[in-house]
Amino acid sequence: MKKLHTSLGATLAALLLTSLTTVAAASSHREAPVISMDPAADNTDLYAWVEGSNLVILANYIPLEEPAGGPNFHTFSDDVLYEVKLARGGADLDADLTYQIRFTKSPIAEKDPNASPPIAAPAGGLEFFSQLTGQTQSFTVTKVTGGQATVILSNGKVAPANIGPRTNTIAYGIPAGKTYEQFFVDDAATSYISTMSNGQGRAFAGPRDDGFYVDLGGVFDLAGLRSVLALTPIDNVAGYNTHTIALEIPLDIANGGAVTPGSPNTAQTVGVWATASRRQISILKPDGTAQGLGPWRQVSRLGLPLINEAVIGLQDKDRWNRLAPKDDLANFAGYILNPIVVRDAEAVGFYAAASGGNPAGPLNGCIPGGGLDVLKTNRLDIVDAINIKDFPTPGAHSIATIGDVLRVDLGIASGFPIGRPIAKGTNKEGADVTDVELSLILCQTLSGVGDGVNSNDATFKNSFPYLATPWEGFTSGHGKPAP
Repeated sequence: MKKLHTSLGATLAALLLTSLTTVAAASSHREAPVISMDPAADNTDLYAWVEGSNLVILANYIPLEEPAGGPNFHTFSDDVLYEVKLARGGADLDADLTYQIRFTKSPIAEKDPNASPPIAAPAGGLEFFSQLTGQTQSFTVTKVTGGQATVILSNGKVAPANIGPRTNTIAYGIPAGKTYEQFFVDDAATSYISTMSNGQGRAFAGPRDDGFYVDLGGVFDLAGLRSVLALTPIDNVAGYNTHTIALEIPLDIANGGAVTPGSPNTAQTVGVWATASRRQISILKPDGTAQGLGPWRQVSRLGLPLINEAVIGLQDKDRWNRLAPKDDLANFAGYILNPIVVRDAEAVGFYAAASGGNPAGPLNGCIPGGGLDVLKTNRLDIVDAINIKDFPTPGAHSIATIGDVLRVDLGIASGFPIGRPIAKGTNKEGADVTDVELSLILCQTLSGVGDGVNSNDATFKNSFPYLATPWEGFTSGHGKPAP
């Protein structure tokens, strides 16, 4: 197979194609029609990697949160069942270990109408801002394994929105000289990081900086990427927040037994994915709230980044969100083995040879010796990459199942596609997953294709929960100074 030449550089960023309007070059931000109308249940990202003696999992929900989007700032939904699931080994994709996370908002407490400012309210009324009413949100974590459900965290505190300095002082009671991050995360005395029972690990839930980075504006203007147009690429996820469920799980618990570090080991490999479910029936009550009844129905899921966006066709994106990874081979094998993206690229001439004085298409150098059909059909190399067959070395893993899960070998260092680690203390992921996956699909390589956005706009933390401080509404909203 011919290799990509580095001289293709910026031109290769055009791979998203003018006809490829269904591809969202973000991990899972508004990726399917139905879930785009239900942001509180929308999986946006999933990170999982080995960190010391723990498996760290960061499951993000709620896309593109505007930091200044008040007065009702984004929160997890009390009506959604959030879950993180692990399938052990390579024999099947049944969830061997599930963490169920449920949220509960406290009632809004009415204030004394005769109280002095700044808490005073009009007689008979409630405070306008929920943070001044004393409303909080808590969460529970239930571990499910072997058909047994055990609550391992009760009444965990959810970190509130990062609204601004007056809220920090008046409503949150943060002492002078301390920041939002210091008070809610870094200070052991006031940290919202919770310890789960019986050595089960730690958990955090709350807003964080959205750590994904991509030129969304270029992608969705019919792939008019700025890197192709000789313009400076723009990270359109910059300055937005998301809501994170972070779990730090001891490796022996994730593995179901002691982990032996050293060589790649399929038996010590887990497949990780996250979901959101709602009750089958929702009844709108006279007070405007909804009551859920009946069984839980999955409405969103995420394993590997970009699968629903770049692989699954528009007509099946909502169906994909409803099904489990173990059903992917039966229902979606055609999309994985015969990528639509490659056919779109061919249709607009990206693989074309030079002719009649016209230069070759920007992806012409990707065509294997066997011709373009090698990229269009029977792409077992994509399956092998999903199943980390040749990572970190050829033949390192032997996994029989196919499905959208993020594989993590618990006995070796993580590096995408073996997990998806954050490069602590930097503004980069361990790998630019957009570039890696699109390079793989379109050119059967692991690099060479990019949108020109190569780093996050904030520095990842060195410690749990690793994602950066959520942007503050008062100072970091996306508005412009008034003329």
